[in-house]
Amino acid sequence: MTTFWTIWISVITLGTIIGCYFILRWTLANKTGVPEGESMGHEFDGIEEINNQLPRWWTILFYICIVWGFVYLAMYPGLGFTFKGLLGWESSNQGVLSLEESRQALQEDIDNGAWNEYALEIKYANEKFDPIFAEYAKVPVEDLASTDEGLPEAVLARNTEALQVGKRLFLQNCAQCHGSNAAGAATGFPNLTDNDWLYGGTGDKIKETLILGRRGAMPGWLAPFGEQGIEEIVAYTLSLSGRDVDQSLADAGKVRFAACAACHGMDGKGNQMLGAPNLTDNIWLYGGSKRAVTETLNYGRNGVMPAFKETLGEDKVHVVAAYVYSLSQNKQN
Repeated sequence: MTTFWTIWISVITLGTIIGCYFILRWTLANKTGVPEGESMGHEFDGIEEINNQLPRWWTILFYICIVWGFVYLAMYPGLGFTFKGLLGWESSNQGVLSLEESRQALQEDIDNGAWNEYALEIKYANEKFDPIFAEYAKVPVEDLASTDEGLPEAVLARNTEALQVGKRLFLQNCAQCHGSNAAGAATGFPNLTDNDWLYGGTGDKIKETLILGRRGAMPGWLAPFGEQGIEEIVAYTLSLSGRDVDQSLADAGKVRFAACAACHGMDGKGNQMLGAPNLTDNIWLYGGSKRAVTETLNYGRNGVMPAFKETLGEDKVHVVAAYVYSLSQNKQN
């Protein structure tokens, strides 16, 4: 905050408190010309106005509030960023320029017991919830995701609670891309409920994806194949999922598809080791229309799934993985 805004805030804040004091003093003075306790000469519906002072208890309380205002401003940073208050209280670390810098500053405040509101809340949350997440993390993802009624009552209650926690973490961190129902918020964001997985849908693979993130690497093929070659490959690609295409184009595209088979396989069923999608199931991340597939082949795709290891930590990721795993169970491909 610049010096101008610090002065501006200080003048308005102090001026308001001082103004309240002078207004109170003005109202306590009898400027009506009517002695106190006498009638003001006004009557309405049988009620007569008397010239009485403000109640003493109310006046004293008002003075206390004014004094408290000055004390509060002295103790806390209420006059701009140049004055932090005598207590040294802060709402959070100010001036950090990166996530790593913020993380280091936060840890230093926690270790040093600084009166940083955010650091105090994080410390309290860690002490209260970390042991709970640690217990969840001891259970394999698949087991934690199970809500089979045949489970022991204690296990079922634990799993149900863990999945509710995982759902809340998902809504906070993942719903922006995958949607609140995990069905994919828009083109390019995978549906997590259909049991179709680019990198694998086991508990360990889902957790690996969340911890490390994923980066797509589908290259563009317009330069090496040209428009005619792209049209042929598109025809063959669409034919793999049973679409009606020009057979002569598809036959020519099958020869060119050898360049694609390195990732998608000769049968077009994909490779989860590489994150290469199955082209035979008619499930399309970026759209399955002829136009969309042509665009994908022309320019490539490089979608990015962020890593959450540092953001959430492995124990919380474990719970989110269990929730995501539970969404696709008993779903047909």
